[in-house]
Amino acid sequence: MKKLIECVPNFSEGNDFTIIKQITDEIEKVEGVKLLNVDPGKATNRTVVTFVGNPDACVVAAFNAIKKAGELIDMSKHKGEHPRMGATDVCPFIPISGITMEETAEYAQQLAKRVGEELKIPVYLYEAAQSNKSRNNLSVIRAGEYEGFFKKIKLPEWKPDFGPSDFDAKRGATVIGARDFLVAYNINLNTTSTRRANAIAFDVREAGRTKKDAKGKVVNDANGNPIVIPGTLKSVKAIGWYIEEYGVAQISMNLTNINITPVHVAFDEVCKSATARGLRVTGSELVGLIPLNALLDAGKYFLKKQQRSIGVSEKELIKIAVKSLGLDELAPFKPEKRVIEYLLNDSAKAKLVSMNLSAFADETASESPAPGGGSIAAYVGALGVSLGTMVANLSSHKPGWDERWEEFSAYAENGQQLKTELLKFVDEDTHAFNKIMAAFGLPKTTDEEKNARTQAIQLATKYATEVPFKVMELCHSSLELIAAMAEKGNPNSVSDAGVGALCARTAVMGAFLNVKINAAGLSDKTFATKIVAAGLAIQEKTIAAEAAILKIVNDKIG
Repeated sequence: MKKLIECVPNFSEGNDFTIIKQITDEIEKVEGVKLLNVDPGKATNRTVVTFVGNPDACVVAAFNAIKKAGELIDMSKHKGEHPRMGATDVCPFIPISGITMEETAEYAQQLAKRVGEELKIPVYLYEAAQSNKSRNNLSVIRAGEYEGFFKKIKLPEWKPDFGPSDFDAKRGATVIGARDFLVAYNINLNTTSTRRANAIAFDVREAGRTKKDAKGKVVNDANGNPIVIPGTLKSVKAIGWYIEEYGVAQISMNLTNINITPVHVAFDEVCKSATARGLRVTGSELVGLIPLNALLDAGKYFLKKQQRSIGVSEKELIKIAVKSLGLDELAPFKPEKRVIEYLLNDSAKAKLVSMNLSAFADETASESPAPGGGSIAAYVGALGVSLGTMVANLSSHKPGWDERWEEFSAYAENGQQLKTELLKFVDEDTHAFNKIMAAFGLPKTTDEEKNARTQAIQLATKYATEVPFKVMELCHSSLELIAAMAEKGNPNSVSDAGVGALCARTAVMGAFLNVKINAAGLSDKTFATKIVAAGLAIQEKTIAAEAAILKIVNDKIG
């Protein structure tokens, strides 16, 4: 797996788009990185930029962006709602794939050293990049903000990790580090009161609030230390502020571990606190990007609260999440621009499944040998399990069956997972065929080239055998769902279960033809014999299962 990190620099400019564009242009110039998102905020006067790439390229892109921001942004004139201390206020690296947090921290340290030494900007390390635990928290480092740092930087305990110990009036200071994925998330209230918004923030944030008596005096413990009342949510930082641009107060939150406190849990907890204080949550706002699972989990959470099936499409789950969280209250929410996996997807690899039905049929009927029977088998299998999933969803909210919604929801969720996997193989079968063609096109002049070409052909052929075999396995497993729906699903849809079984059998037998024809070209006869025998066993079990399902269907139809 190639090494991939995400970088999310925050620049202290949210209104002048010519400045923002000049900064992001520096990022896009670097080969090996991809700019994913630019999210400016007028009231905060701050822009959150997200890009990903290989670590070395990210270091270069971040350095160039920090340099350009220092040239264009004058912190002595900066005003904004968000805490800040520099033109590039904070620049975290986040490990995405193929790289550890420790390795990511080393790249953050490389960047910090270069910024301090070459640009002469005071730099502080934070989170995983900072070994001194007394100064690894961003809010602690930034305390005092830009205005307070002229004195703070002179204190021995606040000597920068890199760069001069003199505060740069124009560029300020920068915090660079490595951390886990963080979701920046704001929740909107039906009030203009920052004080009331802060009260809710203190209710929910992990740090909570300092205990005070009836006269507002801080209450200390037996050792003379202030007593802290912790908030209700772990791994959450929050403050309240008023956003003039929107005319409302917000709870501004950093969800530092969405496995501990997911977005939907934070939202509901704020709703609970707001209601207790006579306020209402009207919606929310995502700053930057969010992982796909965070939205899918939110969609499932809200559907479960309605006692509805969660076995619906990915698109529908996201729609439920957006509407339930009110993510579209302040501006349209476009998943294709806000979900990190969607931005990283190579759309060219999903050419077939992105087509409409007519275009797919036209492409199949063209003179090109791909897509062929393997892709069609995978698609027919996807249609078969989709029918079984449909019956499960219809059964989950059939009048009179309300107490069985969870039973059928579980079937539908399993069906959606199988459908998603099979749709991937529609294109993957064509990719496997193209790999064989590419291998045959390799040079074969020298003995070394001939050997390399032969090996490449065999590897590609083996893969082209494994792909349809996986389709067989998935389609056969879908028959368990289809059989259950034929036997105990909504009786009005029993014929749909029957068609689903017919599709599954067709898909298995069609995929098996591809297994056999590709296995015939393998020099590894042991592997070829083994996979064909396994395929034959799946085919026989599938034919028997389909016959049993059709008997149930025909008996019910009469």
